[in-house]
Amino acid sequence: MKLSFRWYGEDDPVKIEYIRQIPAMHSIVTAVYDVPVGEVWSVESIERLKKITEDNGLHFDVIESVPVHEDIKLGLPSRDAYIENYKENIRRLGAAGVKVICYNFMPIFDWTRTQLDYELPDKSTALVYFKEQLEKMDPLTGELSLPGWDASYTKEGMKALFDQYKDVDEEKLFENLEYFLKAIIPVAEESGVKMAIHPDDPPYSIFGLPRIITGEKNLDRFLKLVDSEYNGLTFCTGSFGSANANDVLAMVDKYSKMGRIHFMHVRNVKLYPDDSFEESAHYSPCGSLDIVAILKALHKNGFDGYLRPDHGRMIWGETGRPGYGLHDRALGASYMTGIWETLTKLDK
Repeated sequence: MKLSFRWYGEDDPVKIEYIRQIPAMHSIVTAVYDVPVGEVWSVESIERLKKITEDNGLHFDVIESVPVHEDIKLGLPSRDAYIENYKENIRRLGAAGVKVICYNFMPIFDWTRTQLDYELPDKSTALVYFKEQLEKMDPLTGELSLPGWDASYTKEGMKALFDQYKDVDEEKLFENLEYFLKAIIPVAEESGVKMAIHPDDPPYSIFGLPRIITGEKNLDRFLKLVDSEYNGLTFCTGSFGSANANDVLAMVDKYSKMGRIHFMHVRNVKLYPDDSFEESAHYSPCGSLDIVAILKALHKNGFDGYLRPDHGRMIWGETGRPGYGLHDRALGASYMTGIWETLTKLDK
């Protein structure tokens, strides 16, 4: 297991030198953030990120993410030009030593939460998703914005995009994903870069839009679209764990045994009966997921990919990007490092 940490570049309130101080830290997970979705990243931008990372004693081998343009998800005629750009990004990142690219295929919106500063009983704050709050939100007003969402859309642009998705159901979205994969995976193989799709977060439809990377049945279908080790998963325990229908532990065991998990996002959630959830501390008793059992399954199956502590609470007065403070993610990293060390020593 290679421990990694998400870093949003030089504008991130979390300094990269602080990340280096977390015991056992191996890799920085980052991306080029100043290029419009669908365009080619410059070699200079990639090399600058690589230099900053390596100057701080860390590895530059995981990118999260190279966003997929909406025209690809919609299956529009213009998708081929954007796919060619995507292929070139894979080549350039592979040449820079990147081993894994995380991406997602969620229509319009990335991960979605209804509140960013929900106060937990210990007075820390966390990201939450409450269905009753979502039902009161309207993404077409132009007033709704959450972390991870593309903020470049105008009110009119958002409405036009929703209109385009009226003709795209889950089956059509799968067809468009297959078209994309069949184009890029051969390039990934040639470049030595493993593609790792992130699950939909949460793993069910929101605002009437289709979502397909949601659970075991759809993952099985996804992996067969292009049956290559370079077509794999970013397995996010919190995303899959946000639906009562998913047996997260069984899924981790299954797909790590198959060698198709290239990147683990590990976080805990307190799950409600209606699939609403609170994000919690990584420590197993704080949420609905058994982090010890999840890591035990990975260890048993010889997982040697990348793992990062995912969203954390805001604790100890820290401010900044909700879910991406330093302190709680560092605690999560150390907690998981301790579990992994124990499992390794028990094997000897």
